Amino acid sequence: MVVKKPRIVIIGAGMAGLTAANKLYTATASKDLFELCVVEGGSRIGGRINTSEFGGDRIEMGATWIHGIGGSPIHKIAQEIHSLRSDQPWECMDGNTDEAITIAEGGFHLHPSIVDPITKLFNNLMEYSQGKLNEATAKGELESYHKLAALAAKVASNRSGNNNLSIGSFLRQGLETYQISKEQEEVKGCGEWSRKLLEEGIFGMHENNQRTYTSADDLLTLDYSAESEYRMFPGEEITIAKGYLSIIESLASVLPPGLIQLGRKVTRIEWQLDERKGVENGCCSSKPVKLHFCDGSVMSADHVIVTVSLGVLKSAIRDDSGMFCPPLPSSKTEAISRLGFGVVNKLFMQLSPKHGGGKHEYQHEHVNEDSDKGFPFLQMVFHSPQSGTRHKKIPWWMRRTATLFPIYNNSSVLLSWFVGEEALALESLKDEEIINGVSSTVSCFLQHSQWQKGSSSHRLCNGNANSEERSQENEVKFSKVLKSKWGTDPLFLGSYSYVAVGSSGDDLDAMAEPLPKDSSCQPSASSPLQILFAGEATHRTHYSTTHGAYFSGLREANRLLQHYHCVGIYNN
Repeated sequence: MVVKKPRIVIIGAGMAGLTAANKLYTATASKDLFELCVVEGGSRIGGRINTSEFGGDRIEMGATWIHGIGGSPIHKIAQEIHSLRSDQPWECMDGNTDEAITIAEGGFHLHPSIVDPITKLFNNLMEYSQGKLNEATAKGELESYHKLAALAAKVASNRSGNNNLSIGSFLRQGLETYQISKEQEEVKGCGEWSRKLLEEGIFGMHENNQRTYTSADDLLTLDYSAESEYRMFPGEEITIAKGYLSIIESLASVLPPGLIQLGRKVTRIEWQLDERKGVENGCCSSKPVKLHFCDGSVMSADHVIVTVSLGVLKSAIRDDSGMFCPPLPSSKTEAISRLGFGVVNKLFMQLSPKHGGGKHEYQHEHVNEDSDKGFPFLQMVFHSPQSGTRHKKIPWWMRRTATLFPIYNNSSVLLSWFVGEEALALESLKDEEIINGVSSTVSCFLQHSQWQKGSSSHRLCNGNANSEERSQENEVKFSKVLKSKWGTDPLFLGSYSYVAVGSSGDDLDAMAEPLPKDSSCQPSASSPLQILFAGEATHRTHYSTTHGAYFSGLREANRLLQHYHCVGIYNN
């Protein structure tokens, strides 16, 4: 009697799916124990990793960073395949944030003596929330920040309730506590900007950066307690010279042709709570899981590893689409509902030749010292929504964007990040609308900048919000733009996960639980490990990252390998 090999189908050819496929194939290929298949709904591999080109430069439309090189499996692979160096210009982000210029709306340059204390405050508050700033480490100046943060956490917690404290409320309480403890020395030459308003604006700029890191549209929805569980690798954060896609291609390179099937979108997953139910309903296959595809075809499997995004899972349970039959258990659906999943989009802009947009006019070149030095690393401080002095030509979708900067020193390609409501709005805007909106915004901020020719001011805070004529004269122009559209892409419906208020790390663990729950080696009325789950939103301490997705793919592959080791089919 010929025993059929177990069939394992992986849904999704992103980091998690291809890591799982790579592990399962390389661990058992010599013994030919499994029938393995990866089905991908899109026309490419990579998932939320999508390396592209713009203006002759290599860019990332999705995942961008290796978050810490110490111990990162992504960094290890990048080193092994020599992807950290490239002759082609890439999005290397080598602009030094220490040399950033910070400008308040209206073109008011802010001196480091105004910006740095608020930056230090924000960073120390975040380190406190992450458990990095504690009594043992807080010595000298840090001791005062520790006391301030501890007080802020206590006050904010009392106001919101111990179980509902958000990062947003903690941070704002920290700023309020700081401002009460400091004497407010007014600044001159900043028009309608008082020191208090400037401090709040600078703090808001850092909050907007934090929104980008976490994908939370509003930091009031970001859980405070979970922040200390999140883990990062030590060492610098870097980008991949030959593109993030080189990591994906490396993982896929060991798989035989045809194992990955593109354009195969799964619409329904049938699984069995009870093995006998499938027989009673006329199921002709001994395999417990049936996948239905958008083209009407059907595939049976013993095990399915689901790596679709949390956004897709949220949509499935919200719309009651019947993606899973029978429906997922409440422990799974409640976790899916409680966890956060945000939209983060990147906007690339090519400067027109007048402003350094010629064919790599500044590309790794030294520029004439009497001319422009290239576009600066710009940090933008906007007026609050309640302010009556807001520049009318700045569109609302630009007002929570913190930075605009070249993708490498002196590049003519600029990058800005958008989160939440603004990110979704960006997806529906025409290129002309984006160019006009960004040009108006940048011109408002840089109307008195030394980056613009003719400006030589070195004042502490300089500018004139009413200088319309000069603003038009120095308007920054862009020739083309390119944007990501993660929020409306039906295969993703967002970017990455976060732990929302009301959720916890336990929900991330629940996301990783296989179905049916009994996955032991003991005989069961139900076929074990029918549906397994992988992806960044299933990792308790590394969610939102590519390495979190990588670890989750390894976890589920090893779960299946261990299962077959238990039942005696797989033995090393």
